[in-house]
Amino acid sequence: MTPRDRSDAAETPVPVGSAADEQVDDVDVRAEAAGDSTGDQALADAGLPAEGVDRNAAALAPRASLVHRLYNGEAGLDAVGKRRFWFKVTAVVVALCALAMLVRGFNFSIEFAGGNSLRVTAGSEQLADIRQAAEDAGAEVSSSQVVGGNSVMLRTSALDNAEEETVVAAVADAAGVAPADVSVQAVSADWGGDVTNQALLALVVFLVAVVLFLGIRFQFTMAIGAIAALIHDLVVTAGVYALIGFEVSPSTVVGLLTILGFSLYDTVVVFDKVDENTKDLEKSARSTYTEAANLAVNQTLMRSINTTLIALLPVAGLLFVGAGLLGAGTLKDLALVLFVGLIAGAYSSIFLATPIVAELVERQPAMQQVRKRVLARRAAEARQGGAPAAGPVASARRAGGAPRRSAVAVAERTEALPERPEADVQVESPASVQGTAPAGRTAAPRPGQRPQRTGSRPAGRKRR
Repeated sequence: MTPRDRSDAAETPVPVGSAADEQVDDVDVRAEAAGDSTGDQALADAGLPAEGVDRNAAALAPRASLVHRLYNGEAGLDAVGKRRFWFKVTAVVVALCALAMLVRGFNFSIEFAGGNSLRVTAGSEQLADIRQAAEDAGAEVSSSQVVGGNSVMLRTSALDNAEEETVVAAVADAAGVAPADVSVQAVSADWGGDVTNQALLALVVFLVAVVLFLGIRFQFTMAIGAIAALIHDLVVTAGVYALIGFEVSPSTVVGLLTILGFSLYDTVVVFDKVDENTKDLEKSARSTYTEAANLAVNQTLMRSINTTLIALLPVAGLLFVGAGLLGAGTLKDLALVLFVGLIAGAYSSIFLATPIVAELVERQPAMQQVRKRVLARRAAEARQGGAPAAGPVASARRAGGAPRRSAVAVAERTEALPERPEADVQVESPASVQGTAPAGRTAAPRPGQRPQRTGSRPAGRKRR
């Protein structure tokens, strides 16, 4: 077939119902699926394994350093594919945190438990002596800290009038001031209860708004995944507080709501990429939902890590430098909840939220059909060598309607096969190549063989 004949064939519509109309171009279908942004090639570029493909060959390939692969989005973190493992790890961590809350409980500050607050002018070098004096006077000191650079504040349990006078006298004597210079303030537990109720109300409103937003913007399964991630962050942060024994103060509640917002922000970014990768997934066979979601996690992985690290730097400064080295106790409650919450939020957005969504969506019948089509395509590629066509192809579509992939006639372009001869080449049927020719006829030659004469010589020629 000459180049002009090929061009005419590509432009001529194929008659509906003809043999050419029912021809299937498997190479074109495989090349189109592989070239998709979430297909097999995208998975390979990200270092992710595809289902039904030999994973040992990819493991034997040389790999760059982890930092290099993270920076270039080639880390190949199989967070969604191995979701059952991460579910088990998360369950163990949540169980330990819940056990810590039940066994050790929380160290509530004076705003929640009620009590007295004493403030006296003194330096940091007098802090230990003032606290010891208050405890010797019979007060149960919950916290002692230097505030404003020149004052010491003690928070004790509730004191009656006699106990308060004794403690005030002891504190004034240790600080070297008159008892009248000691400022005393009583805090009722009702105030802490009001703060708790307001915080719980804000938390409920926040969770409802999250469900509505994700259900409208994405899908209901993503709302379930986000809520599960937020509950994980709450439990883990509260469990660490119970283990360490830091006071639960109003600043702790503020920090807790802050880390919930950060965790939700990180989760929504991943969900947006998942929604982009899985768009119109049911209409093609390019990848399964698990693979597309896992690719989205890896595509946003470096961004999540960078965001978390940048947010942790100032928080770590508050916690370890401000509270640890400088003794600024007013900062440690807020710093600890932010430090633990940021780490828990980054973990849940990567290893919990998206895997939960994939687990729920993969159970849908439509996604199960997509999985079957994807695995069937890859099995066909494996049988045919697994390599797509080297050059582009032009397809003649069905006349009078939308194109159908399984019914196209293909005319190959000359630039795709530059070594192909211009002369017509006759292709025999399988019967003519492999079968036995009837008596008196010449068998069709195999490719590369000279024709062999069989039977009687052709008539009209004489032996010389």
